[in-house]
Amino acid sequence: MVSNSATQVFEEHRSLLFAVAYRMLGTVADSEDVVQDAWLRWSATDRPEVAEPKGYLVRIVSNLALDRLRSAQVRRESYVGPWLPEPLLTSPDVAEDAEMAESVSMAMLVVLETLTPLERAVFVLHEVFGFPYGEIAQTLDRSEASVRQLGHRAREHVQARRPRFKTGREQRRAATEQFFAAALGGDLNQLMAVLAPNVTLWTDGGGKVRAALRTISGAGKVARWLVSVADQTYAGVEPRDMRFRNTDINGAPGIVIDGPAGPITAITIDVDDLGRVLAVHLVANPDKLGSLAEGR
Repeated sequence: MVSNSATQVFEEHRSLLFAVAYRMLGTVADSEDVVQDAWLRWSATDRPEVAEPKGYLVRIVSNLALDRLRSAQVRRESYVGPWLPEPLLTSPDVAEDAEMAESVSMAMLVVLETLTPLERAVFVLHEVFGFPYGEIAQTLDRSEASVRQLGHRAREHVQARRPRFKTGREQRRAATEQFFAAALGGDLNQLMAVLAPNVTLWTDGGGKVRAALRTISGAGKVARWLVSVADQTYAGVEPRDMRFRNTDINGAPGIVIDGPAGPITAITIDVDDLGRVLAVHLVANPDKLGSLAEGR
């Protein structure tokens, strides 16, 4: 039987544990499973012997997430079309913390996908959550020197690929609404006006709904693709039955498109210093939309 104090300790750290798992895995369902598995291990632990519960629980979650990430990378090699993280509804206070918002952004999670599992674990634990290298070395059962090397390599890799533009929340919200109005209206000229010349479109349908099988680059190509689907039935839902919801997704303004049975698409954008859309992330794989249901 698990004591109330043990349950209380775990619940105190549950949000942190999910945050670590999600940044390592990029999927809500897997992260929730990892946290649940961590609870089962915690409930079976000789807890009086645990001097520092927070570090102990993070260690459990990190290793569980590492195991899942290694197998997930094999599965993603055969994924149909571009793979994007599972979108996550976030609260306004996350968006107000610039570093935290960036660490959970679609753009950052896409970059983290290019790291090895160990590099990703070290980067998340050290750069995002501030754990010292010595503690991470114990967590991952590696020498501190090797962990520092992993951290250095991961940081250089991320810095070379992370978005360089810094725009305020209101500017991003305005750009999101302008982009969506142009896309929904199927107005090619209006779309061209809001897109950066080197914009990239990512569409993740997972082979289950209509989506581009490769990323699309260039304002003209992106605009034409968006116009081509603007007035079409999507995921079995007629345009007249779609409802559009402004919300915060992964620490930034985003839009969820709902059908009668629930979410069918989530859209977020990255914006350059001029307020132009630099990247569009569109997730429509139904397996990745469960956490976007209203009220969740």
